[in-house]
Amino acid sequence: MPISLKSLARIVLGVSLITVIYVSFAAPHNGFDISDALIDSDQILAGGPAKDGIPAIDNPKFVKAKEARHMQPQDRILGVSINGISKAYPIGILNWHEIVNDDIRGQHFAVTYCPLCGTGVVFDAELNDQKLDFGVSGLLYNSDVLLYDRQTESLWSQIMSKAVTGAYKGSKLKRLPIEHTNWADWKQQHPDTLVLSDDTGYSRDYRRNPYSGYEESRALYFQVSNQAPAYFHPKERVLGLEVGDQYKAYPFSEIDKTGQSIIKDTFAGKQVALHWDKENQQATLKDAAGNRIAAIEGFWFAWFAFHPETEVYRAIN
Repeated sequence: MPISLKSLARIVLGVSLITVIYVSFAAPHNGFDISDALIDSDQILAGGPAKDGIPAIDNPKFVKAKEARHMQPQDRILGVSINGISKAYPIGILNWHEIVNDDIRGQHFAVTYCPLCGTGVVFDAELNDQKLDFGVSGLLYNSDVLLYDRQTESLWSQIMSKAVTGAYKGSKLKRLPIEHTNWADWKQQHPDTLVLSDDTGYSRDYRRNPYSGYEESRALYFQVSNQAPAYFHPKERVLGLEVGDQYKAYPFSEIDKTGQSIIKDTFAGKQVALHWDKENQQATLKDAAGNRIAAIEGFWFAWFAFHPETEVYRAIN
């Protein structure tokens, strides 16, 4: 007897639901064990892609600045300088891969970027004399990417810089200083820089932003445990400073109100100098000795979600 389209739709829908239920049962949390998590396991959410569904770049290729035909002057990058070598990692590529495992003259490190939080963090990827390589778990906490190391499959919170499950639970990674700026500015500062090639081994349109419109919108894709006060746009860029267990946010809009390129501040007993480049929308922090501080730049909502007790810098009227 022929099956009506309505009946067929019900069958297909039923099979689809069974498939979803089975997959969820067979591989909860993308196969990661979160039973021992340092954070509320109910707040660990599946972002959509499976484990390694967003592929990290493990064998990055680089080209010299003059050969970088895939770069435009205003393209945003994360800039790293280690052992006399400078490298730029385009956000246009990081949007699609989120992690680049790399090394410079024996220094093993991981370049990480979370498009949902606007946070770019570079970690020293050596811990207890073990070199760690990282992948994208497909899981989120407070809308922020959870990395995993391939050696132990521990899950790591990018913004916390800490392992929240697994063998390394409670361990912290050292953040390395980086620059969030545009390609023209970075190239001017570092004319001998290398830049990550768009020859990644993957077929992606790196000129297309898969999160187009997200930064301008007030909406979040995923829930967070602490809702940020509305006196800033949720995606307002802030530079987050951590001193021990104390935190302070420097919103770009407040920095800009001062009209100053260098702002002196004291926080948690430490003297810091914030260097502001309005033209290139770049903010960096240095300590009293002039050394760059490995602060975290990201969206206001994300910083507050992790640090609801944060102090906030305000321009003096």
